[in-house]
Amino acid sequence: MDTFAITQVIWWLLLGVLLIGLAVMVGMDMGVGTILRYVGRSDAERRVALNIIGPHWDGNQVWFILGGGAIFAAFPLIYATAFSGFYVVMLLLLWTMILRPIGFEYRSRIEHRAWRNAWDWVLVVSGAVPMIVCGAAFGNLFQGVPFHFNWDLTSFYTGSFLGLLNPFALMTGVLSLSLSVMMGSLTIMNGAEGQMYRRARGVVQLAGAVALVLFALGGIWVHALAGYQLVGSPGEGVAQTPLQQTVTLAPGAWLHNFALDPLLWLLPLVGFAGIIGALLAARAGRSHVGWWCAALGWAGVIGTAGSALFPFMLPSSADPSMSLTLWNSSSSELTLLWMIGFTAVFVPLILWYTSWAFWVMRGKVTPESLADDEHAY
Repeated sequence: MDTFAITQVIWWLLLGVLLIGLAVMVGMDMGVGTILRYVGRSDAERRVALNIIGPHWDGNQVWFILGGGAIFAAFPLIYATAFSGFYVVMLLLLWTMILRPIGFEYRSRIEHRAWRNAWDWVLVVSGAVPMIVCGAAFGNLFQGVPFHFNWDLTSFYTGSFLGLLNPFALMTGVLSLSLSVMMGSLTIMNGAEGQMYRRARGVVQLAGAVALVLFALGGIWVHALAGYQLVGSPGEGVAQTPLQQTVTLAPGAWLHNFALDPLLWLLPLVGFAGIIGALLAARAGRSHVGWWCAALGWAGVIGTAGSALFPFMLPSSADPSMSLTLWNSSSSELTLLWMIGFTAVFVPLILWYTSWAFWVMRGKVTPESLADDEHAY
């Protein structure tokens, strides 16, 4: 494998790390928002929930920026094709993300029940919708996205918004939401007491059970889907483009990589073990351990999906041979090498700062502690 191919694989792995970070950190916040009106039965309890993630939720959005920026710089053809084809979906995601910080900042500024209830529902919707959308995006990758290219690599999207909401995609969307809710519930357990703590523990059990069932169902469903196989591409040293390759469809082909390397089966096992570990830890009252187990579950689920798709990054259902792969959609070798250098410096800094912030702002949040705090949400 030459240097260019190695840098491409490194960035494929780094993109996976960024997606896991996004799922864990942003998914935690979104999960709290999704269950806000269940774990918080009063205004005081909802304020407790919001202030548990209050010091961190805006900083966690950095993972969104990192993910989008990484795709833009490392895989520009993926960025251009996906972001234009999924335009309506991106707008839906954007508007929910715009309303979310407004809800945090303005909800408690007016002491009026209708005002606060309205913003509570905004936070619920803006917590659930992005996780469903992101999960459904992965589901659509396994079925192919309806796009093709003309001779100058201009992409044309031929699908519809409703076409993206197919049964398999909705199932993966609910899987994503259930994992997010489990993370959010464990976060509530880490920071709340009394009835809120007990309600959150109950939600962990429900969300974890749903995630286990849907992850297993997803594996069976993927086995039945027609998967993509790259059977022909330009020779070594020749420019790789989606106009000069041959891709075929075959039942069960998405599990081909697992047949070639049985060690990959450890990834779904990690996913199941993480979810089960989170359930057992929550039941035992060890929510901090459960949080890390749930993060491990996210890593196993995303790692399983990425390994099954490899080397495909954006398969085409309109013309499978025009699918975008790791090899034909990346930036130049020099660009990837520079990005690896910057990543080696800044990602550890982000991880260090995030860990430090969580450590400094650890502890329980109570209604009494918020009563006289003018900076609290």
